[in-house]
Amino acid sequence: MAPSAMSRWTQSLSEARPVSYWLDDPGRPEPEPALTGRTVCDLLVVGGGYSGLWTALIAKERDPSRDVVLVEGREVGWAASGRNGGFCAASLTHGLPNGLARWPDEIHTLERLGARNLDAIEETVARHSIDCDFERTGEIDVATEPYQAEELRGWYEEISARGLADGIEFLDADAVREQVDSPTFLAGLYDRRGVAMLNPARLAWGLKRACLDLGVRVYEHTPALTLRQYGAGMSVRTPYGAVRARRVALGTNVFPSLVRRVRPYTVPVYDYALMTEPLTDRQLASIGWKNRQGLGDSANQFHYFRLSSDNRVLWGGYDAVYPYGGRVRAEHDDRPETYAKLAGHFFTCFPQLEGVRFTHAWGGAIDTCSRFSAFFGTAHAGRVAYAAGYTGLGVGATRFGAEVMLDLLAGERTERTELEMVRSKPLPFPPEPFAWTGIALTKWSLARADARGGRRNLWLRTMDRLGLGFDS
Repeated sequence: MAPSAMSRWTQSLSEARPVSYWLDDPGRPEPEPALTGRTVCDLLVVGGGYSGLWTALIAKERDPSRDVVLVEGREVGWAASGRNGGFCAASLTHGLPNGLARWPDEIHTLERLGARNLDAIEETVARHSIDCDFERTGEIDVATEPYQAEELRGWYEEISARGLADGIEFLDADAVREQVDSPTFLAGLYDRRGVAMLNPARLAWGLKRACLDLGVRVYEHTPALTLRQYGAGMSVRTPYGAVRARRVALGTNVFPSLVRRVRPYTVPVYDYALMTEPLTDRQLASIGWKNRQGLGDSANQFHYFRLSSDNRVLWGGYDAVYPYGGRVRAEHDDRPETYAKLAGHFFTCFPQLEGVRFTHAWGGAIDTCSRFSAFFGTAHAGRVAYAAGYTGLGVGATRFGAEVMLDLLAGERTERTELEMVRSKPLPFPPEPFAWTGIALTKWSLARADARGGRRNLWLRTMDRLGLGFDS
């Protein structure tokens, strides 16, 4: 990369604010008061991101008489739920390839349940009048290298033969560039119905309002400090009080679980994104993108990108940073060297947009597990349920996870709870320094595979055989 090019690209970042574009919203609601004193409820939900919000909402929809309390350590939607790209996918398995590799015997069921889950999200947004710019535009996975184009075509042929390609279309170079015009695009796989685009923070805020309207008691700035058995139920201590509940659902994801044995199953991965200023009509016309799909490229170190409601381009991904020790800290949320790298990649993809400036640049932690998709379980003799490990695809899948947690807490055998995906666990990550060393070696190997036509080295092939991985 020439110094002049680097200077030109980084100049586009000179006015970027280090805050999530979605959270930098004048319509951001005021937080609910913190819990003070003691209270009792039927169901306590810990965590005010999507996982907790969906759990509280569905619990009240299933049984309006149930007394539900939700506690959030800071403000609803402040973490991953307000920082992500706004891709709401039907997939429950972090994409069809991952699901097919891990649960081939139930993949048709998982795909059907995922499609039904996305439909239910769309219905909920309409029913509660949630203003979150929900658009069922689909997503295109694009190839930017010849080997990726061959892999996409081969993959399309495979899923077609298995009856899994409904609504999916293979696009050659001309066809994909007719949808979105980048000189780097060589092919694409267009999922027309399986992904929606939305404003993630407004979805979280809308779910909070829906919960309050149904009678959920929401307490913000109320971290859950300890979890212990109390008689026939559970007790959770908070800074200024405590909650006694018959049942507890944990939606804390990337943050340390109140059930300590769950902690080794996830590690935090820091992901970063940029947001441009609104494109002019002429700039937008120069790249096409008239159908407003989400896009992602096919490299191991991949980018995801989409249009906002006011035609800004969100451009994120590529770097997936694991901090030694796996601690979630605010100092990792801002990473200028990654922003500079992302800016260079953006203008390589869309040279037509030379001169566009970025208004926001931000990062945050995602919970990832070794199988890339959520896992579930119970503790304290079924009084506590948890779901975690969504690995960056939780905008949609957390609603499904909420239903699983509620099924488990009710002791019900359902189609969801009988799934092998729900009954099994990923392999845990090892302690330090082995976790950091293994993740660093995996990241190096993935970057090397991208540079060598997709060829995976012995380390990656071994990880594949063991069903282990690292992703964002």
